[in-house]
Amino acid sequence: MSNLKREKVVVPVDFSEESQNALSVAVEMAGDATKVHVIHVLPPLEAISPAVVWGELSDDTRKASVKEYATQFLLDHGAGGANLEVRVGSPGHEITTYANEVEADLIVISSHGYHGIKRMLLGSVAESVIRHAHCAVLVLRRQDAE
Repeated sequence: MSNLKREKVVVPVDFSEESQNALSVAVEMAGDATKVHVIHVLPPLEAISPAVVWGELSDDTRKASVKEYATQFLLDHGAGGANLEVRVGSPGHEITTYANEVEADLIVISSHGYHGIKRMLLGSVAESVIRHAHCAVLVLRRQDAE
């Protein structure tokens, strides 16, 4: 793996234990948290949600809240200098689009390890990223995968 460029490493986080591990691996591989680009993707709001209808919730308020939480999350996990991006949309698409925009050398992503019907129903963000990424992708398998 010594020939693998690691100047810009993208790591998607959903704040789970698996994404904490992916973040640690990304920082270790990059050698410096400032070379790590962290992305969190929020699902689109439902137009009929009461909070949306009454104007109490918007994508901007959600993004601001997540950025505040994510900043502390990064500090707590040794990645305080990482670049942070919060987007709304389809996770696989947004992750690969962001990686392309920052000209990433590597994407480090955790797999939730679903198989069979569960995977078919839930989909696979990691699989989507692998299929659409322009750069190398390192998928970390969960130790307790189902």
